[in-house]
Amino acid sequence: MKVNCDYPNDWDGEIERVEENGDTIVLVGRVFSKDKSESYHVVSFIKVRDGKVAEMDEYWADDGEAPKWRADLGIGKKIK
Repeated sequence: MKVNCDYPNDWDGEIERVEENGDTIVLVGRVFSKDKSESYHVVSFIKVRDGKVAEMDEYWADDGEAPKWRADLGIGKKIK
């Protein structure tokens, strides 16, 4: 998460949840611009070997408004 928050320009972030399952850590976080004009949620799947990150997959989602085609379906709900 520190790497995401130290990205060039003015970014900040917070960890919302961490789960461990064997050698895999699942991290849920939010990364946002310091002026709060942009916000993203990230889920990271981190595989650890010998105390070091061996593999990592991340999935990012924009916290902005849903696209019109999806909003027209009337599904889902706003997060926070």
